[in-house]
Amino acid sequence: MRQIRSLGMIVLIVILVAPAGARSTSGQAGPAREEAKRFIGTWRLVSDTSMGLMYYDGLGNMAAQVMPSRARAKYAGTQPTPDEAKEAITGYLAYFGTYTVNEGAHTITHHRKANINPGQVGDDAVRGYAFAPDDRLILTPAGSRTQVTWERMK
Repeated sequence: MRQIRSLGMIVLIVILVAPAGARSTSGQAGPAREEAKRFIGTWRLVSDTSMGLMYYDGLGNMAAQVMPSRARAKYAGTQPTPDEAKEAITGYLAYFGTYTVNEGAHTITHHRKANINPGQVGDDAVRGYAFAPDDRLILTPAGSRTQVTWERMK
């Protein structure tokens, strides 16, 4: 009977303690690595044609918003017409979810939980990454040569 009680206590301790160490700053299992911690913070898009912000937190959550740097007309009424709505959303990107970092492959994956584009909800967006001087982060979408530069906000 003592052995069963001892075994039961051990199982209970494992169940209660295991989840506490299961998540790291990058959403990975196990302890966070220094490179993954470098993502944490607010980043500003460096671009002449678009503006945007991206956030990474220490719990593995992220959000991104990008929009064209162009003048947009106000709606004529309280609700947009179909053309006004289309014009307002064209070129706008917004999503949030979690992220994981694969330091060996130098990739970060955005696990999109919600997205302004309903066809991309639940998708994973994989990007190669490189940290550059002046607190810059360069992301390259998988299968692309296009590099997108972000600058840490201070």
